[in-house]
Amino acid sequence: MEKEYLNRIADYALDGALDASGAVLIEGAKWCGKTRTARRKANSILLMQDPDQHDNYMRIANTKPSLLLSGPTPRLIDEWQDAPILWDAVRFAVDERCETAQFILTGSAVPLDNAVLHTGTGRISRFKMRTMSLYESLESNGQISLGALFDEPENIEGHSTLTIERLAYALVRGGWPQSVGERETAALRRVYDYVEAVINQDVNRVDGIEKNPSYVRALMRSLARNSASMANNETIRKDMAADDAAITPPTVASYLNALRRIHVVEDLSAWNPALRSKTALRTSVTRHYADPSIAAAVLRATQQNLLYDFNTFGLLFESLCVRDLRVYAQAIDGEVFHYRDKNGLEADAVVQLKDGRWGAVEVKMGSKEIDGAAKNLIALRSIVDTERMREPSFLAVVTATDIAYRRKDGVYVVPIGCLKN
Repeated sequence: MEKEYLNRIADYALDGALDASGAVLIEGAKWCGKTRTARRKANSILLMQDPDQHDNYMRIANTKPSLLLSGPTPRLIDEWQDAPILWDAVRFAVDERCETAQFILTGSAVPLDNAVLHTGTGRISRFKMRTMSLYESLESNGQISLGALFDEPENIEGHSTLTIERLAYALVRGGWPQSVGERETAALRRVYDYVEAVINQDVNRVDGIEKNPSYVRALMRSLARNSASMANNETIRKDMAADDAAITPPTVASYLNALRRIHVVEDLSAWNPALRSKTALRTSVTRHYADPSIAAAVLRATQQNLLYDFNTFGLLFESLCVRDLRVYAQAIDGEVFHYRDKNGLEADAVVQLKDGRWGAVEVKMGSKEIDGAAKNLIALRSIVDTERMREPSFLAVVTATDIAYRRKDGVYVVPIGCLKN
C-alpha cells in the first residue's frame, strides 16, 4: 500500500513554475520525493529507469527523441539525464508548442556540461527539491514563519513540543519521504542502503568513471566529521588519512564534484555583504550533506548515540537547521549563505531575499549558548554598511529549546520545532 502523501512546500513551487514556463526541471537527491510530487501534477509519465523499457527508450532517444515526448500534458519525464538529448528535444518542443505546462523533468544527477546543446533559458524553469523539512514531516508545528520574520517580526511567538529525543530521531531518520513515520530500525536501514548505493554505484554513474569505493567511503566519513565546518579540500584529504586513504588532491576534488552532481553534498556558500570598514572575508564554503541523516549514517550514529555525544549532535543539528532554512527560504524567494570574517565573527546562516532584505541566524542547541550567539549577531549588524545595504530584517538564534521569544536586545529565539516557510 502506498504511503499517504504529505504535502510538500515544493508543490507550490511546481505550480508556479508550470504556470510560467513550458517545462519545469526538478533537481535533487535521489529518494527526496521528486517523482511522487511530479506525478501528482502530471497527466502522462515516462520513467526512463523502468528496467523493462530502458533499453527501448534509449534506442528511441538516440533515433527520434520526439516520440518520447508524446502524451497528455504536463508529461513527466523521470530521470531525464539518462538520455540527455531529451533536454534539447523538450526545449525544441516548448518552442514549437508555445504553451506553458508541457513537461516536468526530474533528475537526481547533473549530466556533463557537453551533454546538452542549449541551456533551456526562457523555456525550462528549474528548482531544487530537498528532503522534507521538519514542518513538512509534521514535526515542527509551524507557529513561526520565516516569511513573517521578514514582514512582521514584532508578532513572533510560539512553543515547540519537539523533544530532544524526537529531534535526535528525526535527524538520524532524515527527511526522506518513505522513512517518515517508520520505526527507527527500518528508517536507519534505508539511509544505510542509500549511502552504500552512493559509494558503490551512484557516484560512478554520474560521469562514467569508476571510483575507488574505499576512497569514496573515507571521503564521506571525513565530510561527516567536518559537517558545518569550513574544512577545505586539503584538510579533508589529510583527515581521510584517519581511514587509511592515501588520496591525491585532484582525486579529492573529482570525487567531491561527483557527490555534488548527484546532489548528495550541498555546501553552503559565503555571504559577501557591504561592510563599514575593510574586513577580510572568509570565502570558503561550509560543508553540509543534502540531509543530515547521511552524515549520521556514515558515522553509524543512532538516536541513542547522539544523546550521549552532544558535540556530534550539535554539528549535525546545524546541518538539519540549514536544510530546513533552505527549504523555507526557497519558498519566499530567498537563498541561504553563511558569514565568517578573518576576525572570527560569524553567522551560521544568512537568509537573503531577492529584493535585498536579509536576516542573520546563529544555530545553537541549548539555552546556555543563546547569549553568546546573540552578541555575535549584534556585532555582525554593527559592521554592515546600512547606507549600501538594508538593516537586517531580523536577527535570530535557532535552537532545540521549546519557547520562542524576543530578547530585550531585539534578537529572536526561535525553536526549530516552531519554524516553517
